Amino acid sequence: MTDRPADNAAAPAGPTREVGTGADVVATPHPVGAAALLGVLGVVYGDIGTSPLYALQSSVSIVGSLAHPASRLDLFGIESLIFWALMLVVTIKYVILVMRADHDGEGGIVALMSLAQKVCRTDRLRWFFGLVGIAGACLFFGDGIITPAISVLSAVEGINVSIPSASHVIIPAAIIILFGLFSVQGFGTGAIGRAFGPIMLIWFLSIAILGIRSIILHPSILWALSPHYAALFIFSHGWLAFVALGSVVLSVTGAEALYADMGHFGRAPIRLAWLFFVLPALSLNYLGQGALLLSHPAALANPFYSLAPGWAQIPLLILATFATVIASQAGISGGFSLCRQLIQLGYLPRMRITHTNAEEEAQIYLPVFNWMLGIGSLLLVVSFRSSAALAAAYGIAVTGTFMCTALLAMVVFQRVYNWSPALVGAVFGFFFLLDSTFFSSNMLKIPQGGWVPLAIGVSATILMTTWQRGRNLIRARQQADALPVASFLARLPQSRTLRVPGMAVFLTANPNQVPTCLLHNLKHNKVLHDHVLLVTVQTLDQPEAPRGHRLMVQELAPNIHRVIVRYGFMEMPNLPRALEELNAIGIDFDAIQASYFVSRELVVRSTVPKMSLWRMWLFLIMARNAVPSTEFFRIPPDRVVELGVRIAI
Repeated sequence: MTDRPADNAAAPAGPTREVGTGADVVATPHPVGAAALLGVLGVVYGDIGTSPLYALQSSVSIVGSLAHPASRLDLFGIESLIFWALMLVVTIKYVILVMRADHDGEGGIVALMSLAQKVCRTDRLRWFFGLVGIAGACLFFGDGIITPAISVLSAVEGINVSIPSASHVIIPAAIIILFGLFSVQGFGTGAIGRAFGPIMLIWFLSIAILGIRSIILHPSILWALSPHYAALFIFSHGWLAFVALGSVVLSVTGAEALYADMGHFGRAPIRLAWLFFVLPALSLNYLGQGALLLSHPAALANPFYSLAPGWAQIPLLILATFATVIASQAGISGGFSLCRQLIQLGYLPRMRITHTNAEEEAQIYLPVFNWMLGIGSLLLVVSFRSSAALAAAYGIAVTGTFMCTALLAMVVFQRVYNWSPALVGAVFGFFFLLDSTFFSSNMLKIPQGGWVPLAIGVSATILMTTWQRGRNLIRARQQADALPVASFLARLPQSRTLRVPGMAVFLTANPNQVPTCLLHNLKHNKVLHDHVLLVTVQTLDQPEAPRGHRLMVQELAPNIHRVIVRYGFMEMPNLPRALEELNAIGIDFDAIQASYFVSRELVVRSTVPKMSLWRMWLFLIMARNAVPSTEFFRIPPDRVVELGVRIAI
């Protein structure tokens, strides 16, 4: 069983020893070389790198159409808004500021949430910032469903430009590509991942060249880099400008990936790739699209593909399809990692997790989660049928996550980095206001599809909070009914319990209480093994367990030991392998010969329920479909003894 770190109550015990492998507490620096930079291009920047396929078209369509083209000043204003969104949100907020807030080298909203909770002084604040982190993570899941759909669909829509007579195959082609993408997830991304970087390198070079080609013909578009055009657009259009911000924000989708993937690549490669390659390439392409629209307003039908000459249309279509699949893959892999973190922290029920690479712990596959994303993406393609329509559903998830990150960063930068409240309020208050403006603008899209990410986020938040509440109630009930270890050990010599040869491992959520499965074993079998381990698995509020502190071992009585096994929220538990470290301190442990005793919980509604009926129903469904703890901890099934226990909550 898993539990969060808890204080250990006094018990008659021998000295405590710590042993085992783990990670260094201080993160090791990541190399900065060609391989690292290529990896960053392939994994981190796939999402934001494919935004030019739809972001400018969606933004300009707010103020212009094929029949009534946008004016020169309007185009300058839209271009200026997009450029300064990239500068403020991505460059300053994420690349320069938020990426400083690492949790032992790891990034992402879950790591930021754990960091914020560690420095909170009250339980109420810890609960609040936990809820903020959960909300941000749930919106990220909504983004993970929409990203593959809009990315692949926007790429395939190039058929309208390159092969207009084949436009009827756009939806079937997108469905086939998405189905194939989610079908191959079980094979792992190791081999294909090595090809991501070079393909995205070609992609960014191509979109930069296309942009330069158009800018050379209409260099006046470079005036749009001045922020006064953005201000002029906002003041002259008022409400319409506010509406346009909901599409402008599509240019910064994927910014959260910079922070989330920091643990894999480190700050330096991500920052260098953005500042000296990705940002220039994106800016040139957006400016090139604007330059094209100045002289050819009809290109608004698809300004990205219209940048390319006729002979390059089909090659660009193929390259864009590859790039969007890579962008989708990065989002899916990130969803797998985030889901595993939430399972480890106790916010989601255990799911089946498969390792697709024997050497890389981070390469995992979650079948149920994968097909939840896949079915959701396919339904969006069938329902919305165009990237322009899907754009309405996209921004809410992104901007909602931005807001949650800004809130958590306020706490971390004040409490961890000792920024003054005034400085925190000025810097992150500004970014929270900016994110709130983008979010409010996207709220206008709710009737056109913005309800999709909101529905996904709210549903996922309800699931997570219900699961956490139910598990807390179960732990409270178990604690109320449990027998303290000290009392059990005091009575054991007088009980005349028969001791049989062998090693027994009893899993328990509370290290200070006798496991229910042990008491049931004594009640039904009347025996106790010669060697007994009372094992608790704890998930730490940090990415990995410190090196040398995987296990905490305490001798409670002759041949009876308390063992606490620690894992960080980025790690995947392997209990038999961890317990083998006991041999280093003289405890003879054979994972193949040991017997593992666990409780099979039957949760029922009590006469005085502490959860509403609908939440209890929801919790019971999740509990019955959760992967057994023995499978999650990778315990050999032929060494497991399960004993049923009825729990009323």
